Amino acid sequence: MRSVAITGTRDTGHRSPAEYARIFADYIGPFAAASSHFFIGGAKGIDSLSLLWLAGKTPAQITIVVPGTVDQQPGEARQAIVRARGRISEVVELAAAELRTPAYFARNRWMIDHSDMTIGFPREGAPPTGTWQTLNYAADQGKPRLIVPV
Repeated sequence: MRSVAITGTRDTGHRSPAEYARIFADYIGPFAAASSHFFIGGAKGIDSLSLLWLAGKTPAQITIVVPGTVDQQPGEARQAIVRARGRISEVVELAAAELRTPAYFARNRWMIDHSDMTIGFPREGAPPTGTWQTLNYAADQGKPRLIVPV
């Protein structure tokens, strides 16, 4: 079974949902077999968009990983999780005491530690963010990365 972590920008309003669907078909689709398992962070933006795409278009297993609880996630993310609930294999709530940067980095490391590779969707032209921290952590672990600027 191939396991893949997905990471990406929360700022996705500069592209249409149809554009993201094409991007996901091109760059996530080839890895999304029935024997694949995806780890997604459960936040808004790329996390929610990729969750809905995977749930609707592929037979792959899906695990949502959140730093605290699902109830603490932004509304858009909670709605995506509810919409895809029947397709989500597992929800991992890491129960962080405070939802600050260290909790999100811990969530990202958890996903990388449980995956074989990472697909990252950083915002093109934006300063380095948690997406790049996650991609760099994957590289430090010797795991392959597919980087798709959006």
